[in-house]
Amino acid sequence: MIVDERIITFINSMDTENSEILETIEQEALAADVPIIRREMQSFLEVLLLMKKPMRVLEVGTAVGFSALLMSDYLPEGGHITTIENYEKRIPIARENFRRAGKEDKITLIEGDATEVLAEMEGTFDFIFMDAAKGQYIHYLPNVLRLLSDGGCLVSDNVMQDGDIIESRFAVERRNRTIHARMREYLYELKHREDLVTSIIPLGDGVAVSIKQGVEK
Repeated sequence: MIVDERIITFINSMDTENSEILETIEQEALAADVPIIRREMQSFLEVLLLMKKPMRVLEVGTAVGFSALLMSDYLPEGGHITTIENYEKRIPIARENFRRAGKEDKITLIEGDATEVLAEMEGTFDFIFMDAAKGQYIHYLPNVLRLLSDGGCLVSDNVMQDGDIIESRFAVERRNRTIHARMREYLYELKHREDLVTSIIPLGDGVAVSIKQGVEK
């Protein structure tokens, strides 16, 4: 927890419920120990989508489809989401959840390793939500930025690693040191690239919001 738990509890107490199907899928995911975006992050994502009004959304990391379904409720008419998932056990659950919610025509799920899928994708997206393996964010970034339109928004979730990101690498468990180093590198890239303007926000487990701007040649 990187923010005072009492504050989070207070903020979430003000929240309204999602649709019945989303509430059901959220409870199913939590019961099965499937990580989904936190309540405070859900509200933040909804606001960003309503501000940006993206027609084409890319999500890296579908899990059971909760966040894709949540985002689909806040797209303009005709908006579409493409989401990528590599974990075989979760793919059929996500597809079934899209069917249950009646969103099969609004969400396209691509199966496969995100590094390979992203490299083969063409076109651009107005909004990209990164919520996959944290140690891979830095490897996804080149193709994610290639696919992000000028003026597009990149949202990277869980960038604080429950606060470990601020610790020395020697204070982090040995098995987490590679992820720790890669996430620090990722955040440095987001903040220092000329084609991005990024804000890192202590919300949920940390979120980075980046806007791509054209760089004069």
